[in-house]
Amino acid sequence: MGLKRICGWIIRKKSIGRIIIIEVSSDSVKPSVLVLKEEREPELFKLGMEIDIGTALCFEGEEAPEQRSARGVEYIARKIEVYAKPIEPLPVDTMGKVPALLDTRIKYRWLLVRNPVEKAIFIIRNSLLNAAREYFSKNGFIEVQTPKIVAAGAEGGATLFKIQYFENDAYLSQSPQLFKQMLMAGFTRVYEITPYFRAEKYNTTRHLNESWGIDVEQGFINSVEDVLQTLENLITYIIEYVLKNNKEELEILGATLKKPSSPFKRLKFQEAVDILRSEGLEISEAEDLSDYAEKKLGEIMTEKGYELYFIVGFPWASTGFYYMRDEDGVYTRKFDLDYSGLEIASGGQREHRYEKLLKALREKGLNPENFSFYLEAFKYGMPPHGGFGLGVERLLMRMLNLENVREAILFVRDRTRLVP
Repeated sequence: MGLKRICGWIIRKKSIGRIIIIEVSSDSVKPSVLVLKEEREPELFKLGMEIDIGTALCFEGEEAPEQRSARGVEYIARKIEVYAKPIEPLPVDTMGKVPALLDTRIKYRWLLVRNPVEKAIFIIRNSLLNAAREYFSKNGFIEVQTPKIVAAGAEGGATLFKIQYFENDAYLSQSPQLFKQMLMAGFTRVYEITPYFRAEKYNTTRHLNESWGIDVEQGFINSVEDVLQTLENLITYIIEYVLKNNKEELEILGATLKKPSSPFKRLKFQEAVDILRSEGLEISEAEDLSDYAEKKLGEIMTEKGYELYFIVGFPWASTGFYYMRDEDGVYTRKFDLDYSGLEIASGGQREHRYEKLLKALREKGLNPENFSFYLEAFKYGMPPHGGFGLGVERLLMRMLNLENVREAILFVRDRTRLVP
């Protein structure tokens, strides 16, 4: 096999007589296991006696001919270079023997990623984003970047973080919605992997104030079904990619990820309302579903064999101004994608006709002058278009059956956390 050079941190050390076993966490989810024997490598054995958990080192060695470790890949070391020793005991158990509270995990996530379980989550998150980019590249989308400091929000001012921008008031972007629509005046398919900033005063297991999303817009569509199909294909591609490339990580997490069955169920909003009312819930026909209603619907749909399902045709009263309305004026071409009772994506067909868009803004109580930069793009040949925003943390949360969305992001920003 030849010599390999591996760098990382000691997460476990055990002495058995004249043998020292050291586990090193590197970029692989499974640790490298060094077996140092006093008789075979006396100098390295002596060094192994002196270093402890948390030490940053590199070693050169070859894989042991007999692999006896059930935890990782066993190596016979030929050289060890120590770069840094911890100056005080680690505040958390990076091996994972001592369970940490969620607050502690969040505080020390940057350190706990030495642990195979924590590391596995973020290796899979990386795969999720790699898969998305691969899918878009294969299907004619180009990656774009839009401003995160904006003059107006895509969904009004209630959930915006206000900032001072020189002499003007500005906001952190809730969504690239308006900008990706404007780009439909010159591109036919775009996507962006982007942060969302939302000043919502939630303390739930499914909300963050800074999260990440995969935002997509495509032009010259025939109907909202074109957008549904893109999202369905993307989700399927991501899950299949992870199943193929992250077997070890899924095994370490004990995650039973299944390939989704296609096509995803299309459930009309009114059907969802009727189902929930039949279960005794009070549901408004003019508002979006509550978190509780979504969760209950997820239980019902899972029992029917639908883990992933679209809710389509939301009422105009509950949507953003930019969604295209049906001819009856009551319902729209907006949809949500739910994954076992959790909304992971939202999107729809947009209104591309200038006069109707102007009217919609006014009906929603918004001042068209604040959106003049956006409206101008609709004056010069804007095609029918639609798109969606897909929450990275929420998708990962459901794929890995995590209990809290905070487990799916490295550095948490919620109502109580600004550091680290």
